Amino acid sequence: MSALAEAVVDLGAIADNVRTVAAVTDTALMAVVKADGFGHGAVPVARAALDAGARWLGVTSAAEALALRGAGITAPTLSWLHRPDDDFAALISAGVDVGVSTTTHLHAIVDAAHQVGVPATVQLKVDTGLSRNGASGDDWPDLVAWARKYEVEGGVQVRGVWSHLADADTPGSPGLPHQVATFEEALRVARHAGLSPDLVHLANSAAALSAPRTRFDLCRIGLALYGVDPFGADGPGEFGLRPAMTLRTTVINVKRVPAGTGVSYGPEYVTARPTTLALLPLGYADGLPRATEGRAEVWLGGRRLPIVGRVAMDQCVVDAGAAPVAIGDPVVVFGPSTGDGRAGRHGIATTGDPAAPTVTEWARWAGTNPHEILTGVGARVGRDHLHERAGNS
Repeated sequence: MSALAEAVVDLGAIADNVRTVAAVTDTALMAVVKADGFGHGAVPVARAALDAGARWLGVTSAAEALALRGAGITAPTLSWLHRPDDDFAALISAGVDVGVSTTTHLHAIVDAAHQVGVPATVQLKVDTGLSRNGASGDDWPDLVAWARKYEVEGGVQVRGVWSHLADADTPGSPGLPHQVATFEEALRVARHAGLSPDLVHLANSAAALSAPRTRFDLCRIGLALYGVDPFGADGPGEFGLRPAMTLRTTVINVKRVPAGTGVSYGPEYVTARPTTLALLPLGYADGLPRATEGRAEVWLGGRRLPIVGRVAMDQCVVDAGAAPVAIGDPVVVFGPSTGDGRAGRHGIATTGDPAAPTVTEWARWAGTNPHEILTGVGARVGRDHLHERAGNS
């Protein structure tokens, strides 16, 4: 069965992005492959990133970490968001580092370590101002004290201390220096309690590229790994990142309509002139936000053309005007092109044009960030991984 749309993922771009960021930071890198590698495919992305020099993998959940292990990937991996009753024994047995933000979680992890018979390797997270996960206030000294006690008793090995930044993607943010200072004080408290973490990390993609003071021992790269500038169009400059995903489909119906024709539900769009409408088999179930109505464009027939009317669950309509459009014509929803001229796995051409819309533009049209657009590309959209190797890392 052929997919109606295809996300072409260039693993060569993933590898290039790892090398690009590494050249800037001169630190070890953690490739963040949560949410199925931001929709790109966690396992192939992880392998490409590791082959290019990334030393760590980062995921949100136990299920994501164990899926990597199940695929034969043995590289150091940190998993950081868990329920207190999660299966920590499975993570410990798989050699996965566990992110810890509360004493409740730490006690449960130590219990699991006793069941397994080996210490759990943990990385303690401090809240430096994001106000999500991580220990803050008096909870941090309490957490590090318990961690040190358990370390002495042989229940855990504290490998790392880390945090996450709130607004590193805002150039000149006054909050960044404060978060760094808070982190450095938390690190001092941990060391005063007797901990000696081998791995200290704070920087995300934006900070890794622009804030040397945040880099410490390791930088965690998410959006930059996938080739998207974390600063957007208003950022400090071009970093040489290569977008890895191209979302493509084909025209599946064409009709010539007169002026005054309503398009899609409502209708909220009525043609002002005789025009050609092209139907695309992609909708909000596939990752095209309804909020882009009246703003979004695609690349079709060598030009940008607007999506008109409401985006439906499974389809959307392009107003092609007088442009010659035929059933089967290739469409780039967002690019860039793979540029290799071959057909994708599902028969959708991979040629395109650098003037195709970008994922950053789609995020702006939807009033969101590129992360949401990439992770929203649905499961029924086929994936074609270019430059994939068959092996384990």
